Formats: sequence, C-alpha cells, structure tokens
Amino acid sequence: MELSQRQKIILAAIVENFIQTGEPVGSKLLSRQLDINVSPATIRSDMATLFELGYLEQPHTSAGRVPSHLGYREYIDSLMQCQPLTQEERDQIDSLFNVRDPDPDKLLEDAADALSDYTGCASITSSITAKAVRVRRIELIAAGANTVVILLIASNGVIKNKVCRVDFTVTPELIEFFMKFANSRLAGRNIQTITTTYINSVSVTLGEYSRIFTPLLVGIFELCKEVSEGQYYIGGGAKLLEYDELGRLARDLLIMLDNKERLHSIFDAQSEDLKIRIGKENANLELVGSSLVVTHYEISGERAGTVGLIGPVRIDYAKIIPHLDYFAKTLGRLLSDTLEGE
Repeated sequence: MELSQRQKIILAAIVENFIQTGEPVGSKLLSRQLDINVSPATIRSDMATLFELGYLEQPHTSAGRVPSHLGYREYIDSLMQCQPLTQEERDQIDSLFNVRDPDPDKLLEDAADALSDYTGCASITSSITAKAVRVRRIELIAAGANTVVILLIASNGVIKNKVCRVDFTVTPELIEFFMKFANSRLAGRNIQTITTTYINSVSVTLGEYSRIFTPLLVGIFELCKEVSEGQYYIGGGAKLLEYDELGRLARDLLIMLDNKERLHSIFDAQSEDLKIRIGKENANLELVGSSLVVTHYEISGERAGTVGLIGPVRIDYAKIIPHLDYFAKTLGRLLSDTLEGE
C-alpha cells in the first residue's frame, strides 16, 4: 500500500521525535508540531494505519507509538532530508585528525577514536579493500650486520614491516640490489596474486643469489598476507554500554568487535557507497538491536577501506550520514597526501 503524503509526514515526524527523545510519540504532540491542519483524531487514524502496515510499534500500554525497523527503513530511503554540512561542521571534522603523524596505520587508528568521540557510537576504520590492493613499494633498511627491516607499502595506505635475519653481511650495495630486484618484480602487483608459487618463481630468477635472499622473499610474502587480511581499528566500543536500549547486546557487540574474522565477514563484502543496516536487517545476531552505517574512503581515486559506525537503532541518521561521508573523504585525502609525499 502506497502511503499518502500526510502519512509520510507523520511517519517522518515520529521517527525524528523518537530519535531525539527516545519516548513514544502521541497524536497530540504531532498535532502541535505539524503544519497539516488536521485534528488529533485524524492523526490517530493515520497512525493506526501505519501501525497496521508495520511502520510503527506500540510499546507496552503506552498511548504513543515508536518506529519499527520497517519504519526506519522507509524514513531513510524516502523521507529523510540530510542537510549539507556547514563550514563550521567541516572545520570540526578537519580538526579531529592528527595530521602531524604521517604514518597511515596511526592515522587510521586515530581516526577511529576521533569518529567515536564525535558521534558517541562505536567506530571502525579498516584497510580492507576489494581486490585492487597493490604493492606500492618495498624498502629495506639495515638494522645490523646480519639484520634488515623489510618495509612494504601498499596502495591502500597500509605500511607493514618485519625484522629479518639473513646469512650474509648487510651492505648498502646488497640492499640496493635487492630493493631494485624486488620492486621490479612486485611493485604494482596485486597483493592477492603474490602467492607462495609466485614467490618461488621470483626466487628462481635470482639464480646464484636465490639461497641467500630467500628469507627476504619469504618475509615479503608474509607481509603481503598481512595486508591482504586487512587491518581493523576500533574506537569507543565501551560507548555501546551507555545505551540502555542495547542492554545485554552491548556485551555481545564488544566481543564481536574483538573478533577479526567476524569483522571481516561484515565489512569486506560491502560494495555500496553507503550501507545502512537497521536492527534485524543485519545477518549477525549481535547486531539485531543496533544499526550499522558503513561507507568507504578512497586513496588516489581508488577504493581503499571502510569507515563505519555501530550504535542504537535510533541514531540520528540525517546528521550522521553527511558527517560520516565527509569524514571518510577527509581520511582518504589525508592518506592520499601522505602516500604521495613519501
């Protein structure tokens, strides 16, 4: 059944009132707020219709109504009006980032904490991407007579390092030789194609140097595997305990946020530019009482990771969505600038 224009106005008002107060909304309040020139009795009739259609619920014996998950979905898809951010709001988000620290991993970690503080929700930033992550560059740093640090920089902003012991005396000439060789074979290559088979084939091309450089190639493979598995940073998980409506689910959510495999199943498959899952729309049982809002950030024009929020179902979507979008764009821009400056 297609909702009438008046019913849409009433549904939107109920959602917005409940988001702000957490209290059931009655017809008398709506008649005072809405400029639709109808009686409370007419509003009650429309509310009854919305209830029958599943857009509203009636908690206990209250005379008021609250939005159902279906009501929230209709509101987000058809009725919500997001306002562009003011310059002051953009400045506030810009000020959240620790731009003094150029390390991409640190930037992602700081971003998760800042986003949580700003929204009051649990936040997730990740370096998970689609299948487009490539090796940007490999560097070697001498750390001792027989020790080097392998540095792998990926196209999604992730930097991984590994200390590696070798059987030869480390010299500037050998470091330069191996760096040129490794980058000629691996730079620009998709991370997921760097398998043990490919590393073995690369090793063969080293000829007589194959044996002494094998530990370095193995180290590079292990770093590629770490990048491929992705990295997650959680901010403000404990804030979920502050919402009474989440109840015992908040503890389950905290356990889920500490499980990398569970996070991977939730965030790695997101293909939409903006994904909103409300309560029971989530396949994960821990999320049935909360909402998940996820978007992506880009590095140099390529999708490079996710930024997400978990909070109660009655979060202020109209406010959070444009803020999250700008936050993700700012994060991507800073990561792009950091990598281009290296």
